Amino acid sequence: MTLQRIDPALVDALRAIAKSRGFSLNARDESGYVALTRNAQASVEFLLNLPDYNDPRLVPPVDNQGRAYSRPKASENPLNAWSHKTNITASVPADGLGLLMGRTIAIKDNMRVAGVPLTDGTQPFHLSEDKPYPIPQLDATIVSRVLDAGATITGTSTCENYCMSAMSCTSATGPVQNPWLSGYTSGGSSSGNAALLAIHAVQKWREERNLPPANHLGEGVDLALGADQGGSIRLPAAYCGVYGLKPTLGLVPYTGIEGLHPLCDHAGPMASSVRDTALLLSVVAGYDGFDPRMTPEAPLRERVPQYHALLDDEIAARTVAETWSPTSAAKGLRVGILQESFDIPNLDPEVASIIRTAASRFAELGGIVEEVSIPQHAYAPHTFSAAVGLHAADTFLNPAPSALSYPFSTAAPSQNQHWYDNLTASNPQAVHIFLTGLYLQDRQRCPESVRAKVLSHVHELRAAYDEALARFDVLITPANPTPGVKHAEQGLGVRDKADFLLSNTLNTCPFNVSGHPALVIPVGWGAVKGEEDAQLPVGMQIVGRRWGEETLFLAAAAWEVLGKGLDGVRT
Repeated sequence: MTLQRIDPALVDALRAIAKSRGFSLNARDESGYVALTRNAQASVEFLLNLPDYNDPRLVPPVDNQGRAYSRPKASENPLNAWSHKTNITASVPADGLGLLMGRTIAIKDNMRVAGVPLTDGTQPFHLSEDKPYPIPQLDATIVSRVLDAGATITGTSTCENYCMSAMSCTSATGPVQNPWLSGYTSGGSSSGNAALLAIHAVQKWREERNLPPANHLGEGVDLALGADQGGSIRLPAAYCGVYGLKPTLGLVPYTGIEGLHPLCDHAGPMASSVRDTALLLSVVAGYDGFDPRMTPEAPLRERVPQYHALLDDEIAARTVAETWSPTSAAKGLRVGILQESFDIPNLDPEVASIIRTAASRFAELGGIVEEVSIPQHAYAPHTFSAAVGLHAADTFLNPAPSALSYPFSTAAPSQNQHWYDNLTASNPQAVHIFLTGLYLQDRQRCPESVRAKVLSHVHELRAAYDEALARFDVLITPANPTPGVKHAEQGLGVRDKADFLLSNTLNTCPFNVSGHPALVIPVGWGAVKGEEDAQLPVGMQIVGRRWGEETLFLAAAAWEVLGKGLDGVRT
């Protein structure tokens, strides 16, 4: 392989570079700089001619039992929640504990699973020109970790087109249906994960009420790995009545996962219970040596808290002390109801009432519950949009990897009319991210001083939440602003469809840029507008201190001492 010369006339090229920066090369110095540049070019060419290197920590073991995959038939995929079906296990769990032995898991289809097509929810030509979907040769770090823990990957799950939608209607394969009510969103962009988990929730709910099984929903899973840039784990969990955690930024490595911006990229667990969510976090958390999102605060693997064991131990201790009860399970817990989270423009009054009632339950359980005002939360979506929008176009431009990240090949085909027409019809949010990102990258239009000011307000937002969380152990907000939303109508204009796809993120996206962990649990049923006697789940978001996920799990488990959120009457 030969490096393409920057310019045949290297001297002229260096002169032009110098001139563009406001200085000129002295004639006596030119030969020295030309020689230095040629030496640097020779170093690059030397490395280009070396064999490709794949880090062995990300390469599947040679004794793996095979990685066959299939695209399920429509009859086998009634919710359209599966992207590809697999049956992948590790021959011998490598972590020695086998924490996930016997458990099935779905992997969001923006994560690399070696040997299985990666779709990112979009059409193949968006990822590799006119070729089929790319097939990764390496596993994402967290994929390796769940296999090492004994899980069986039964498939990759459908996600939204480029993962840029918080509904479930933009995937190239069609909408993902909510298992509780077909025709309604399962949330996005981890759409398939939530639907697959909710299949088990629906079946259990019906079994407990001696109702016929819902066999028409197809095969579900025990656990799922999702990704969240603005609510993409938490909103699907809320709409489908399951559990989803956006961890502290940098707790779970994002290596090998298609991202939007390092400031907001999170990967995390989704499950059918609080404990399973904690268990899966125990398996996937911790420094991996590749992901630059992981700061010195991130724990090394051997120092990762065993979140499920901590939860078990705390419940056991409180049980012995006779405080794990309907009147004292939340004793010592200080709960702040975030006032501004109830002021978002599209919050359904019934949802607001359900969440306030759910928050007040902590007081019944012996906790302290108070209102708290964080004015910055009201404009936090602007902070998110500005901070992420400045660089989000890089998703489509194949940017150079950062110095510390592992250089996975990324999907960045040329933009053309076909690209534009297809995405405008399916997900105009993706085109908006590209156009607006390039617009904001113009240094004359948006100089470094603007970028610095935007990032200073990210720190302001983090500090505001930190200040509130010095007074309270957790903060409470609504998650999904309405109980259920029909899939988008055909023929919506660009603005209307883009607003439809992301208008439900106003209480979730702030915590992506602040980095605080946020757990969504189901807390009740809400009436579905336009559907007589129909109800869908409502989720409550519990936000905690950075690196304080164990408190979120304890708060959620304490809340459920008085009954789980979907135990109530559903018509």
